[in-house]
Amino acid sequence: MNEIQKRIIELKKQNDACILAHCYQTHDILEVADFVGDSFGLAQKAAKSPNKKIIMCGVRFMAETVKILAPEKQVFIPQEDAGCPMAEQLDVEMLSQLKAKYPDHKVVAYINTTAALKTLCDVCVTSSSAVKIIKKLDADKILFVPDCNLGDYVKKQVPEKEIKLVSGGCPTHAKLTADEVKNAKKAHPNALFLVHPECQPAVVALADFVGSTTEIMDFAAKSDKTEFIIGTENSIVQHLGIEHPEKLFYPLSKDCVCHNMKLTTIADVLHTVEGRTGFEITIDENERLLAKKSIDEMLRLGND
Repeated sequence: MNEIQKRIIELKKQNDACILAHCYQTHDILEVADFVGDSFGLAQKAAKSPNKKIIMCGVRFMAETVKILAPEKQVFIPQEDAGCPMAEQLDVEMLSQLKAKYPDHKVVAYINTTAALKTLCDVCVTSSSAVKIIKKLDADKILFVPDCNLGDYVKKQVPEKEIKLVSGGCPTHAKLTADEVKNAKKAHPNALFLVHPECQPAVVALADFVGSTTEIMDFAAKSDKTEFIIGTENSIVQHLGIEHPEKLFYPLSKDCVCHNMKLTTIADVLHTVEGRTGFEITIDENERLLAKKSIDEMLRLGND
C-alpha cells in the first residue's frame, strides 16, 4: 500500500467518511474502499453506513442513487465530469413523450438512469434483477428504458410480456462484436465466455454465462474452470487476475474501457477525502421522493 492510500485510510476515519468503489474503478481505489460492488448494492451499503460523508468512486447517477436512499448524508463524487452516456441518453421531456405515445405501458427503468428520469418510472431494475422483477410486475405491456440490449435479453427471458424497447445503451459494451467473440474463442478454446447483458444480442447469444458485473466475478471465482474470456469492462480482468492468480482471464476487446469510470484517480479520492476537491450531490426533495418510489418498488418486487 502506497503513501497516498495510507493517507486516505487515515483521513476517512478522521472525517467520518465511507468510500464506495464501483467494480470498474482501478485496483488502487478498490484497495482503500469500504465497499466494492455494483451501483445499487453500493447505494444500499451507503444507506446503512453510520458515516456522515459518502464518497462514491464511480459515475454521477450512482452518487445520485446514494443520495436518494440516504438524504441525510453528504454525498460526493471525486470527478464532477464522470457521467454515464447511457444514463444521459433520455431526458424527462423525451420520456414524457414516450409515455404519452404508450399510455398503457408501465415504465421500467434500468438503474443506470438519472434521478430526474426515475421520477417518471414505475419501477427500477438492475441487470441481475430485471428478469425477476418484470416477471412479477403487474403489467403485460412494458416500456423498457434506456438500454435496448439489456431489454432484449429480458424480452427473451420473459416472452409472455409485451416489452417495448427504446434505442439506447452502454456505448462501451455495445461496441463489442460477435466476430471478436469468435476470434477470442479461437485463440482461447478452453476458456468460458462470460458476458454482461448490456452487450449486443449477437454477443450475448455466444456466452457461456450472462450476468451482472458482480455475478460474472462470482461465477469466475467459484467455477472449477481456469480460463475465462471477459465480456465487460476491462478492469474486471485486472481485478480477477489479482484475486485469482491461479486462473487466466482474457479481455474480449482491448477497447472495452469506460473512460468516465477511468476519470477518477487515487489522487482524486485523496483530495476529496481531504475536502480540497470533490463535487457534492444535491437533489430537490420532491424529486428525490418521486425517484425513490421506483426504487422502493424494485426492492418490494425483488425481495418478495
